[in-house]
Amino acid sequence: MGLEIDREPRVNIQVTDGVLLPEKSQPTLFNSWAIAFTLAVVLLVVLPIVRPDPYWNILVTFPAGILVTFQVTVSAIILATLIGIFVGIGQLSKRTFINRLATVYVEIIRGIPLLVQIFFLYFALGRFLRLQDFPAAVLSMAICYGAYMGEVFRAGIQAIPRGQMEAALSQGLSRGQALRLIILPQTVKIILPAIGNEFIALLKDSSLVSVVALTDLFRQARNYASVTFNYFDAYLMVSLVYLVFTLFLSRLVAFMEEKLKQHD
Repeated sequence: MGLEIDREPRVNIQVTDGVLLPEKSQPTLFNSWAIAFTLAVVLLVVLPIVRPDPYWNILVTFPAGILVTFQVTVSAIILATLIGIFVGIGQLSKRTFINRLATVYVEIIRGIPLLVQIFFLYFALGRFLRLQDFPAAVLSMAICYGAYMGEVFRAGIQAIPRGQMEAALSQGLSRGQALRLIILPQTVKIILPAIGNEFIALLKDSSLVSVVALTDLFRQARNYASVTFNYFDAYLMVSLVYLVFTLFLSRLVAFMEEKLKQHD
């Protein structure tokens, strides 16, 4: 007697930095996001008013660090995107050497923690590369996130129907031209939300660059805490600032994704 097994359809589970973002049919998630964002903003405004010392004194040290944090994040995500394009294409290449090179790069980089990569590039290779703190921070983060961006581009390119390439080749385009003019523009549209999520993740991980003496947002908080010993207050304020930034950017990514779906 055979045993019948009911097979349920597969469900893709996607976990991103936007898990608290609201869906129109899920008001509970909207409330969660709104409560978290509102609470963070209110605390950032109220605490410095109620207790200027230390909260206002902490807050006024942050602008320079915020600028450095965004400079590192934007520079790294641009470079990581360029790396990701070549890595993603390389993983799909029919040339064995290029395919293996791109795949090995992804496996090695994703298997090493970002903090270890920053230390290795800045301290271990520092005597050979002579990198300053800012280039070292940007390069290490770009190399790390380039591997993840490569996977994003690979998945995006594979999502484009093969008929698109075949149609382009039948019109006399070379594979390189078809990829550049036909495939990649469609790929970018598909993976734009994923790139936004990587940007948010990179923004949070940028706090690690403080280990190379770069005066980013987190290092400003550390410097204040080391002088005044107000560790709780300093780290509370920097946590709230990061929370506001990430929640705001997450909402922006969700809005962008919704607009892209409306144009499909």
